[in-house]
Amino acid sequence: MSQVLREEQDLFADLVGQPLAETLLRAALQQDRLAPAYLFAGPEGVGRRLAVLRFLEGVLSEGQCNPRQRRRLAERNHPDLLWVEPSYSHQGRLLSRSEAEEAGVSRRTPPLVRLDQIRDISRFLSRQPLESSRGLVVLEEPEAMAEAAANALLKTLEEPGHGVLILLSAAPERLLSTIRSRCQLIRLIQLSVEDMQSVLQRLPAEVDQESAKQALMQPELVAMAGGSPGALLGHVKQWSRVSADLMGRLHALPTQPIEALGLARDLTEALDGEQQLWLINWLQQHNWRKQKSGHILRKLEKLRVQLLSFVQPRLAWEVTFLDLMGL
Repeated sequence: MSQVLREEQDLFADLVGQPLAETLLRAALQQDRLAPAYLFAGPEGVGRRLAVLRFLEGVLSEGQCNPRQRRRLAERNHPDLLWVEPSYSHQGRLLSRSEAEEAGVSRRTPPLVRLDQIRDISRFLSRQPLESSRGLVVLEEPEAMAEAAANALLKTLEEPGHGVLILLSAAPERLLSTIRSRCQLIRLIQLSVEDMQSVLQRLPAEVDQESAKQALMQPELVAMAGGSPGALLGHVKQWSRVSADLMGRLHALPTQPIEALGLARDLTEALDGEQQLWLINWLQQHNWRKQKSGHILRKLEKLRVQLLSFVQPRLAWEVTFLDLMGL
């Protein structure tokens, strides 16, 4: 059977490196024994959302692949699906991250899962579904709930009805233990380098394959990704924004004061604050791999604190480089 045909027939074919989660989800679909609530837990970028989408496709299609349902779920326009994200409150409306960004809403504080959203979930699960046998709800980042919302969610879990509620969390330890105990845990794990490469090869429209291939050959980026293809893509993007000349100069710490001052100047002129913070992570990984020096790690961590405290960036980098030289 060809690879393409297998993927057309296998519901979870594109979920890479998650055998335990796949086994649990397949068993639930094959036996038609669905729990009222699930907790899909694992790091960002390892396939949590993909696992949820394929599971819901199976729920709607008796465990089989269904291109029409797959498309509707991906577009979140199925009448029996409610997908809830943390939101910003703006002029009496709740906006998702993307909506808030488009509207130019201030995002200095992180979005929250709000009490009104939990009430919407309860109402949705209590109504009669239109097409499927049950209502389907996905709640992203439930750890971003205030106390009132968490208590309301707990009440919903205690009276689940006939729907399926899925919590999608990268920080399940921040949830109330009473919420976690009422959900069947589907744990997704970090991927091996080989599995990460397999995932990246499936994303030709989303990532430059040559850049991804080079990234997988760089132990710093692989270590920073922590087994997450999604995180690796983010690191590839940041890495590509640093010029080859600047990155080459950063592979070895300055040995002369004039070199240190010039590097601090060029670095802060070329990179914005977010990129500089990313670069600190890269420098920590690079220098630990080369020297295993806790001294360098601590100096770089102090630099991170200074940059986050709005110290003048160029001065902070100058002092750090000179300090690492013992000056």
